[in-house]
Parts: sequence; C-alpha cells; structure tokens
Amino acid sequence: MTSTVETRATDGRGDGIFALGPFEAGDTLYVGVLDEIRIKNHSHASQIGKTSFGFHSGLSSIFNHSCDPNCGIRINETGGHDIVAIRHISAGDEAVYDYAMRNYQIQHFPCPCSCGAANCRNSITGWKDLPQNRKDAYASFVAPYLIEIDIEQAAAIRLAHAPDRHIS
Repeated sequence: MTSTVETRATDGRGDGIFALGPFEAGDTLYVGVLDEIRIKNHSHASQIGKTSFGFHSGLSSIFNHSCDPNCGIRINETGGHDIVAIRHISAGDEAVYDYAMRNYQIQHFPCPCSCGAANCRNSITGWKDLPQNRKDAYASFVAPYLIEIDIEQAAAIRLAHAPDRHIS
C-alpha cells in the first residue's frame, strides 16, 4: 500500500501529518485502527462511543487539532476513526481536524489552542461547546455518537421544561 501522508515537524506544534498528494472532499487520508478500548479518557484517547474511549494505533495521535480543519472523522467498520478530507487538500498541506469531531467534551488540553486559524476558539473544546453553526458545518464529518448525545440532551431538556400534563 502506498503512503498518502507522512509525519513532519510543524512550526511550533511538534509533529504533524502532511499530505503526500492532493485529496478532495470525502477522500480518506488515513484509516483508523483501534488498538486498545475500554480505557479512561486522557489527552491521546479518542471517544469511540457515547461513554467509551480507546487508543488508535499508528499515526492517528499525531494529527493536530485545528479550529479550521481540512479533515474530519468517519467511523469505519471496526469502530476506528478514519481521517477524511472535508475540502481540497494540496500535496504538502498539513492534515488537521477539530478534536471536537470525535470527543463530546475535552478535558485534557488545558493550554490555549495554538492552531493559528482566523476563527480559533482559543481553547480546544469538545462537541458540546461548539456553536450550532459549527456543528451544522461539521455534520457529515463527525462521529455519529456526538449527534446522538446532542439529541438525547435536547430531549432531556425538553422533558425537564415541559409543563405537567395532569388529567383532571
């Protein structure tokens, strides 16, 4: 199999993953393989279900976060996170995704975000902290359990605020 990405040093953010050729929206840059599941959440863990976390093997943990990503997440048949292009990526571009595309809540990045994007949120946040317009823009490129959690949260809020319906 021919490599489509490689690890390179970035300017001030450690190593990153760079495209070796062009990609178009929907193209898979990297196939995620789960290495270990049922672990506690921490900085290199990926949420892999509503309440479960795991490790991906290989280069998965080297993909950097960006508040203006050119990649997103697609769950594959093994439950791993494939990294897919959400817009055109040229050869030599760093492939980045928003960590909110995989984790409902981010608890392990206390430092300010260093992505440098014009729309930077200044911190790496989870899906629950994204504004609705950003969620809508990401909808086809996020882990589906994030959308399921949002639906459940919205239903719980509606139920909590619903007037009592007593029959007299």
